[in-house]
Amino acid sequence: MISAGDFRKGVTFVMDGDVYQVIDFQHVKPGKGAAFVRTKIRNVLTGSTRDNTFNPTERFEKANIETTEMQYLYNDGELYYFMNLESYEQIPLEREAVEEAIMYLRENDNATLRFFKGKAFEVIPPNFVELEVTETEPGIKGDTSSGATKPATLETGLTLNVPLFVNLGDKIRVDSRTGDYMSRV
Repeated sequence: MISAGDFRKGVTFVMDGDVYQVIDFQHVKPGKGAAFVRTKIRNVLTGSTRDNTFNPTERFEKANIETTEMQYLYNDGELYYFMNLESYEQIPLEREAVEEAIMYLRENDNATLRFFKGKAFEVIPPNFVELEVTETEPGIKGDTSSGATKPATLETGLTLNVPLFVNLGDKIRVDSRTGDYMSRV
C-alpha cells in the first residue's frame, strides 16, 4: 500500500480497478484547511491523462510493474517493434507508448520496457545516448566565447541546441532525461 502523501513522479498505483502512473505532483498546504496532493496521472493501459487531487492519507495498492531490457528493431510506419534479448520474442508497440523515447533510439539500440500484466506501457531509453548530427548551420570562427548555441537535428529527428563548435557529422552525447546536449564524442 502507498499513501497519496508518498506520490512521486513515476509511481504506479491501482485506483478504481485501473493502474495509474504519476506524471506530475504537488503537495499543497494551504493556510486554511487541510493539506492535499494535486497530481497529473496517466492510465497506463489506455494512455489517457487526468488531473486529480488526493487527501495525503488516502491509501492505494501499489501496482506490480515488470521491467525488461529489450532491443528496438524497426518501425513499419505504424508500429514500433522491440525484441526481448533473452527469449527473442518480438512485440509491436503503438506510437503513444514510445512517443517520448523514440527520439533517443536508433535501430538495434537497447531500451527498458515497463509492463503491467503483460502489456507494455512505457519505453525508457538509456540515460545517455550518442547520436550523429545530420543537420546544422556551420559555426562562425571566433564566436565561441559567449557560450552561444545553435539548433541541430540528429539522426533520429530530435532537434536540440548545441554549442557553435558542433558540426555536421559529429557524434554528440545527449541526456535522454532532459534532452540536453552533454558533450561531443
